[in-house]
Amino acid sequence: MPMTSTSLNSLLEESLKEPSIGETGHFRWHATPVGIAALWQANNQPLTPPFKDALKEGLEVGLDLSREEKEFHQVSLGLVLLFHS
Repeated sequence: MPMTSTSLNSLLEESLKEPSIGETGHFRWHATPVGIAALWQANNQPLTPPFKDALKEGLEVGLDLSREEKEFHQVSLGLVLLFHS
């Protein structure tokens, strides 16, 4: 059964309560059951999802996400960029 966006957002929200695997200039990084989540931490919300920034900053915490599928979600904590295979 496919996961709905609401279910996915709930799963992300729960995962973001767990300790992060790292922090960079713009993101707090989390390992989730569905992939790597990058929670936007800067004060200003970007107009478009900042995937280029996430790819660059992911390398700072040892994550090469360049070949992963990517999507974005808005949760109560803010903008989440999700990277998964």
